[in-house]
Amino acid sequence: MGCCCRCRRAAAAIALLLASLLLSSRTARSEEDRDTHWDAWGSWSECSRTCGGGASYSLRRCLSSKSCEGRNIRYRTCSNVDCPPEAGDFRAQQCSAHNDVKYQGQLYEWLPVSNDPDNPCSLKCQAKGTNLVVELAPKVLDGTRCYTESLDMCISGLCQIVGCDHQLGSTVKEDNCGVCNGDGSTCRLVRGQYKSQLLANKPDDIVVAIPYGSRHVRLVLKGPDHLSLETKTLQGVRGENSLSSTGSFLVDNSSVDFQKFPDKEILRMSGPLTADFTVKIHYAGAADSAVQFIFYQPIIHRWRETDFFPCSASCGGGYQLTSAECYDLRSNRVVADQYCHYYPENIKPKPKLQECNLDPCPASDGYKQIMPYDLYHPLPRWESTPWTACSSSCGGGIQSRTVSCVEEDIQGLVSSVEEWKCMYTPKMPIVQPCNIFDCPKWLAQEWSPCTVTCGQGLRYRVVLCIDHRGMHTGGCSPKTKPHIKEECIVPTPCYKPKEKLPVEAKLPWYKQAQELEEGTMVSEEPTFVPEAWSACSVTCGVGIQVRLVKCQVLLSFSQSVADLPVDECEGPKPASERACYGGPCNGETGEYSLEEPDLFVGGLQDFDELYDWEYEGFTECSESCGGGVQEAIVTCLNKQTGDFAEENLCVGSRRPPQLLKACNLEPCPPRWEIGKWSSCSLTCGVGLQTREVFCSHLLSREMNETVFLADELCHKPKPAVVQACNRFDCPPSWYFAEWQQCSQTCGGGTQKREVLCKQRMADGSFLELPDTFCSTLKPASQQACRNEDCPPEWLLSDWTQCSVSCGEGTQTRNAICRKMLNTGLSGIINSSLCPPLPFSSLVRACALVTCPRHQRPAHKQPPLIMAQRKVFIQTRKQKKLHFVVGGYAYLLPKTSVILRCPVRRFRKPMITWEKDGKRLISSVHVTIAPYGYMKIHRLKPSDTGMYTCTAGPAKEHFVIKLIGGHNKRIATMSAGMKEEEATRKSSLNEAMHAQEKHLNGILFNGSKTEKRGLLTDTSSQYDDIISRLLEYRGWPRDSTEPLDVQDSTERNISSEEDQGQDYNLPFTMVASRDHLDGILRNLSQQPEELKDVYSKQLISQLAHEIFKSHLEHQESLFKTRGSSVSSASVEFPFSKHFSEFTSSLRTSSAEAHLSTSLELINGSRGPHRKPAILKKISAAQQLSASEVVTHLGHTVVLASGTLSILLHCEAVGNPKPAINWAKNGEAVEYSERILLQPDDSLQILEPVEADVGFYTCNATNALGSDSVSIAVTLAGKPLIKTSRATLINKDFPTIAVDIGSTVKTIPGTNVTINCQVAGVPEAELAWFRNKIKLSPDHYLHDGSLLIANISLSDQGLYSCRAANIRGEMTESTQLLVLAIL
Repeated sequence: MGCCCRCRRAAAAIALLLASLLLSSRTARSEEDRDTHWDAWGSWSECSRTCGGGASYSLRRCLSSKSCEGRNIRYRTCSNVDCPPEAGDFRAQQCSAHNDVKYQGQLYEWLPVSNDPDNPCSLKCQAKGTNLVVELAPKVLDGTRCYTESLDMCISGLCQIVGCDHQLGSTVKEDNCGVCNGDGSTCRLVRGQYKSQLLANKPDDIVVAIPYGSRHVRLVLKGPDHLSLETKTLQGVRGENSLSSTGSFLVDNSSVDFQKFPDKEILRMSGPLTADFTVKIHYAGAADSAVQFIFYQPIIHRWRETDFFPCSASCGGGYQLTSAECYDLRSNRVVADQYCHYYPENIKPKPKLQECNLDPCPASDGYKQIMPYDLYHPLPRWESTPWTACSSSCGGGIQSRTVSCVEEDIQGLVSSVEEWKCMYTPKMPIVQPCNIFDCPKWLAQEWSPCTVTCGQGLRYRVVLCIDHRGMHTGGCSPKTKPHIKEECIVPTPCYKPKEKLPVEAKLPWYKQAQELEEGTMVSEEPTFVPEAWSACSVTCGVGIQVRLVKCQVLLSFSQSVADLPVDECEGPKPASERACYGGPCNGETGEYSLEEPDLFVGGLQDFDELYDWEYEGFTECSESCGGGVQEAIVTCLNKQTGDFAEENLCVGSRRPPQLLKACNLEPCPPRWEIGKWSSCSLTCGVGLQTREVFCSHLLSREMNETVFLADELCHKPKPAVVQACNRFDCPPSWYFAEWQQCSQTCGGGTQKREVLCKQRMADGSFLELPDTFCSTLKPASQQACRNEDCPPEWLLSDWTQCSVSCGEGTQTRNAICRKMLNTGLSGIINSSLCPPLPFSSLVRACALVTCPRHQRPAHKQPPLIMAQRKVFIQTRKQKKLHFVVGGYAYLLPKTSVILRCPVRRFRKPMITWEKDGKRLISSVHVTIAPYGYMKIHRLKPSDTGMYTCTAGPAKEHFVIKLIGGHNKRIATMSAGMKEEEATRKSSLNEAMHAQEKHLNGILFNGSKTEKRGLLTDTSSQYDDIISRLLEYRGWPRDSTEPLDVQDSTERNISSEEDQGQDYNLPFTMVASRDHLDGILRNLSQQPEELKDVYSKQLISQLAHEIFKSHLEHQESLFKTRGSSVSSASVEFPFSKHFSEFTSSLRTSSAEAHLSTSLELINGSRGPHRKPAILKKISAAQQLSASEVVTHLGHTVVLASGTLSILLHCEAVGNPKPAINWAKNGEAVEYSERILLQPDDSLQILEPVEADVGFYTCNATNALGSDSVSIAVTLAGKPLIKTSRATLINKDFPTIAVDIGSTVKTIPGTNVTINCQVAGVPEAELAWFRNKIKLSPDHYLHDGSLLIANISLSDQGLYSCRAANIRGEMTESTQLLVLAIL
């Protein structure tokens, strides 16, 4: 006793010392803590999560008898580290925890419902594959995010604001650069547009390079081309990604979201990027594509302040400066200053100046040293030479200068000094860029249409030399100028005739004169330009003429003509020499001119005889198709020589008549007919023009018969029907969005819209500008919304103060009936117009500090019995055991029991006890104590039953059963009760299979007493479980001696021996009643033929859990008694005497029980049973990155790295069923890749897309068959299990078929059409009848369609459509109703 007092006094002294230390150290307590009577805050609790951001709390207590102001709990965030990818979503984990709990009698797979605007902190989940959304818990666990895209978290059911600094209540946000509470100065916005330029020798091109660390990347491609990615890490590792399909994936540890549409692609990367990304475009069609991109690029070169330089003087007072150096964040090294000057956002820090070495210098010959600087001694400064000329006139050059640090002495002499002396001011740059504008470059406009509508022609384009301001100027290199014309071929054949005459029909000298008049103009394309012909070299007879032909080009910027080498001009060079005729010589007939007709008279007859007209073939057909004409060619021939002569030598009156003939009468092939362009759709900012282009077919030109054909019949590419126009920037103007929803559903309110000043650019994009850029008045961004009056509602005042100053009282508040009008005003109306208001809304209870004893509380609360819901199982002899009401106890005879009834707000002497409904009074065997407990001396069979503790209106029960005695259901393991054990086993088996007696989760066995009270007696609900637990071979057992021997032995054992050294076995094993209730529910849901199998499995697991829990509890008790119990005595009871139990648990695993039981069921010794396929609860198991193992009833999604799929199929039945596999209704063909394993499992090696489908395991024996399917699918378009069978039913009232079948049945039949769907993402199901959608009322819970009591009106085509974001699939069943003969 003295020792205990000394210990208490020492503990009190230590507590006072600690309290004084704590009080002295609380320097950071808030004003609330110092001004009130709160105790110090307690330690922080464990974090609610281990990663992803959780919550921790701290408590304090009020030291005053009065109430304290403020809260007694505070929270903080913790575990603010990212969870590994495999951890999954925290809210999804909480939903999945309810997967094994039935909801309204059915199990569901629950998926999280996030971003609930009304109550984001409630656990709302949606049943997979249905529209069922249920609130499974009023509050999510602390640390759960309120919304998916926010750091705000739920704490105690309320959404708390969390900033990017992970502090509760903080409103700090990340800027666009990813810096918490940043100002956006560490990155810059990059935006632009790329337009594809298809080249024959270049299949792809670079769109943009996005550097390491960039954020918020978004690219949109419009057109037929495709995007791809190239990466390069900081370590130089390169990678590629073709972006072939829609999805979210990782590229060099950067998250990439890609969406692919028929005419558009969208690429998003939130960042920060972990590598340098290059976005490329791959050309896929003739049409042009455009890519718009935007991202935030980090500024990787930043200024970093240096340390102070050495002091300028060693004594007498000097100065020292800091500087700033440019630092590369990627390479972690100092670089040249111009890298930091490149970013205008970078502002170089100003140098800091401080005094140093202020100690006076020692005197020298009485002369005082001059200070390094003072008011009369100017500081050193930078001086520079003029800039040199720029190294390039355009395209970016550099110019340099010399910068030196100089110092001026008292006499004004300037001399160079060390540079560090000038570092108090920034050093002027010695190199700077110059002429950074782009050099002029050629800009080619679009090609003109071909100069002809058929055959070969020319097309032209304008080529301009454009400078960096977009002005037309000179200075471009002629060698790089694109050509301005090129040949073009129109695929339509031409129908032009030949020259009618093969020879020139005019006099030669007249032709020469005509050519003299025709000149060739100089153009911007190098062209041959001939000068005029010279005079004929002779005055009579035949001579020659010459002319000069030059290669020239027009210089557009100077409008001058330049001569070029001949080889610069393309095409044939015009002739520089030709023959000429000067007339006859020596008196011969010469001049042919009409002015001298007399010269012809003498030789006219000779000409008539020498020259004559002749037909010489036909010209080419005027048309290549559709009907043309050919004209006979008439020529003038020299009869003597047969040579062609000039037509004027033949007599014109003798010319033969014109001859024509038809040709090329076959129809023309289809060709494109092109209409005119429409007016531009926009006046600025790139509009569109359209035109009609259609395929036509000319049948007959003579009849003008033309037909229009489908576009695919014209083989040439279809000309463009749309082109851009008015490509220049629009003036800034206002753009406004749609009005948002009203802030109130009734009673007025406001609605808002976004109004922005934007400028539509020439590339079609919008540039957001400040409001001052728009000259017109800004449209309204907010307006009052006109909605209906609100219904009358109650307006409640605040609660009044509590009616008492201590103890329990009441609070009240007033209520006014109010109506909100659509104008936003409210008015008070008659209270009868408001809905009835419950009394509890106006009055509530309140509780203050406990009143002193002389005061009586205003109201009393009902008594409360502190019960414990546990089940106790005695494992060895013990003289006395203590229990608390609320549980069950399975005890050995001769044990004394003390049963306590702890109660609050009730006097313990007033407690009464009952047994099986009859009042108990004290006796020699049973003692009723006035202190809230009762004692039963040395249990005997008559003591079994239900004991009830009553405290006023409160009641709690305690059930006592004996292990042995007259209770035949739970027999002892002694050798003398073999017959009772056999009786109990028979009763147990009968009870475990009689599941029709299952009611509200309670199991009854078959004893006569309980059969008479099935609906009321709950005292035996755990008898079967405890019986099997005691029968379990690993359960610890006490001595197997008869009861009388045990009794005599027990009397010889003293209580000291029990308490001091008998730790061989635990007195009792303890289990939670809730746990046992869960086992009963689980067992009731198993198939009839498998209940015995699963009961052994569950009993094995229960025994292991009970023993493990007891062992941990006992070890903790011994460790707390370390001062009085040695380590040897602590370890001994838990290592020696339970080794047999733990080993038996290992050998009695659930798998061993299950395999043994399956052998019994499948063997020939048991009763005959139809086949039954075991359905496993677990989902597909990913054994490794390449192997998937699963059981039937699940879906396997193939990934790119999957190398093996193993599909398990376990079946029971007697005779043992035969297993066979089918895919999509047809037998599986086994091969080297598709294998049937010895255990009837199906293995698919290196699965490919052709392996996708529904695999069905069929188990068959002589008594029947069973089948279950599993879906193997790809992430993408949904998959539907189909059947192509035809079912004719004339006998059965109910039938079920898979979709795809044809059903013929009689009227009145109930037909169920199953539509089993698999797919990732999960598909939504819809049913149609004759292409008309059916309401969900016809669906069953599994998506099947039930057509009840069919008639002729139900006949038709029923279709099931499964759709997700990757696509959709539809299958149909034809339902026909047979006529009844």
